[in-house]
Amino acid sequence: MDRAAKRELVSTLGDVFSSTSVVVVAHYAGLTVADMQKLRAQMKQAGATVKVAKNRLAKIALEGTDVASISGLMKGPTLIAYSSDPVAAAKVAVDFSKTNDKLVILGGAMGATALNVDGVKALATLPSLDELRAKLVGLVQAPATKIAQLSTAPAAKLARVFGAYAKTGEAA
Repeated sequence: MDRAAKRELVSTLGDVFSSTSVVVVAHYAGLTVADMQKLRAQMKQAGATVKVAKNRLAKIALEGTDVASISGLMKGPTLIAYSSDPVAAAKVAVDFSKTNDKLVILGGAMGATALNVDGVKALATLPSLDELRAKLVGLVQAPATKIAQLSTAPAAKLARVFGAYAKTGEAA
């Protein structure tokens, strides 16, 4: 890799580290090419990305970013998983590490907050951004439907009462 390619990689990684909301660092020693492709496909499906970069170049790119606290994790064969959704990368990485013991999660960062292994696993258990949006829409719609039901219920009761009076008037 020549100097120009290294500079380009460092600038690309710097942009990634400054723009993403969560970064997960893991060891991937022993993963086969098929396993790595499977991990990349799962990450892509969830809206996340996996990148393998030289640790030295990644440390240079980390300087001056919010996630600079993960530079200590860059030892050995590491990969970086990141996403704009705060939960996606962590969720896929934790799920993949459960089925494949060769992927070992080291930690990560969410914004300026450094995460250890337990922090990444806790982040993976949270609902995704789309799930939270769906819950909020459901909560907002529920009162509106209840108000509509309450406003139509008295009219229906009045109609039943008038119907009952009409039937008793006819019977008399």
